[in-house]
Amino acid sequence: MTASQKKKTAEAQQSEPVEEKWMLRLYVAGQTPKSITAFTNLKKICEEHLAGRYQIEVVDLLINPKLAKDDQILALPTLVRKLPEPIKKIIGDLSNTERVLVGLDVRPIS
Repeated sequence: MTASQKKKTAEAQQSEPVEEKWMLRLYVAGQTPKSITAFTNLKKICEEHLAGRYQIEVVDLLINPKLAKDDQILALPTLVRKLPEPIKKIIGDLSNTERVLVGLDVRPIS
């Protein structure tokens, strides 16, 4: 491979967008209507805007209340974006898609 070919390969690799992995944690308290709605809305938003790039962890604080301390959870349901950093939180059933996208800092795929 010539120096020119190596340079072109390096430039091509740099121009390819790096897909970020999104780690989202949804804190709920049992299978309440609000908790179910929050999960359904989150799943829909992720499929539409982060397809193939996300992981959702649901934490039921009725089963393991000590986990609320780590992310300083004060209200439920609460969504915590663990990755990409910085950590962000959204409280509620996630029904306002625009607010969730802004709160998570999700940028449209270009």
